[in-house]
Amino acid sequence: ADRLFGDKFRWSVLGAGAAQLRVAAQSAALGGNIRVGLEDSLWAGKGKLAKSNAEQVLLARKIIEGLGMEVATPDEARQILELKGGDQVAF
Repeated sequence: ADRLFGDKFRWSVLGAGAAQLRVAAQSAALGGNIRVGLEDSLWAGKGKLAKSNAEQVLLARKIIEGLGMEVATPDEARQILELKGGDQVAF
């Protein structure tokens, strides 16, 4: 990717199933972005079913902040990824 894009790329991972949070932690530690959600995993820790996406997001946030990093706000994430907000599309 460095040869093709220089520093003009972002990377992320998602972990499916029980490894979701472990994969997220590895990605964050290596400087990547992460995503979590019930569509990829039903778990919120070993043997514990997640009650909601929000529970998984909170766990991901704890991982990121535990590594001394900050979580992007929705507006910051849109800017980083060069996305429009929902109020700026003609859907």
